Amino acid sequence: MSKNMVDNSGAGKIVGIGELLWDMLPDGKQLGGAPVNFAYHVSQFGLNGIAVSAVGRDALGEEMEAALRDKNIVSKLERVDAPTGIVDVKIDAFGVPLYDIKKNVAWDNIPFSGQLEDLASETVAVCFGSLAQRSDVSRETINAFLDAMPTGPGYYRIFDINLRQDFYDRDIVCNSLNKCNILKINEEELEEVSRILGYAGCDTKEKCCNLISDYDLEILILTCGAFGSYVFTPYEDSFVETPKVVVADTVGAGDSFTATFVASVLKGRSIKDAHKLAVEVSAFVCSCNGATPEIPCGIIDRCK
Repeated sequence: MSKNMVDNSGAGKIVGIGELLWDMLPDGKQLGGAPVNFAYHVSQFGLNGIAVSAVGRDALGEEMEAALRDKNIVSKLERVDAPTGIVDVKIDAFGVPLYDIKKNVAWDNIPFSGQLEDLASETVAVCFGSLAQRSDVSRETINAFLDAMPTGPGYYRIFDINLRQDFYDRDIVCNSLNKCNILKINEEELEEVSRILGYAGCDTKEKCCNLISDYDLEILILTCGAFGSYVFTPYEDSFVETPKVVVADTVGAGDSFTATFVASVLKGRSIKDAHKLAVEVSAFVCSCNGATPEIPCGIIDRCK
């Protein structure tokens, strides 16, 4: 186990909070949203994954709740007056999704409640992004949840930054960096964040080290697509090449990476072992259609 890490695998909840939506894919709609993908994959490793979001008082919301039950995904959903979220998704020739994310939907209106505060007090790891913070209501709820969580060794607040369209600004990025202790970011997002923060002239590793130092991060995960991925900490670095697979689509691959890495760390695996397993799971998800395939038992067993 790495320095300052505590095995919390037997206690507490692991929460994905934020957007919950239907991905309207060329072959039909599929359950989507980074928080639910994260909660689903964490649960496959035997941990207490929970998706927190909101759905509308409509048929799509009812279908959403049924889909979550079918996949045995535990959720804490509020029914609100706004419509259930949808995203029109097109897949390009390389299997990369292109998103048209609809505005003013249910997950923009996640309310904070006493039940949610109680859940936060039992949470050992939470994953959140920038997208669900595009609205005041959900942004305030996410921040209240983070503030209600326990702190200290073994508790993780993962900012999977997930910059989409124009649904972010400097304040959201900086506040989230101040709230998290693990950052997951891709190379395009790193360039944008570096522009926002004034890291011009630095190379990739310097940018990552600046983020770790300036925001007191325990871990920074940098994904670079087909080239590979890095994990940086104040004590060690790890690089793993991306396996070559036949890509069906890349929807949800990053969420499976985050979930696997967090599950592995919570179970006491080393940074390098957690990184290798996260890469393997992400590559497997890329070889499947959709964001939530069942991970093979042989991979799951290596996280025990």
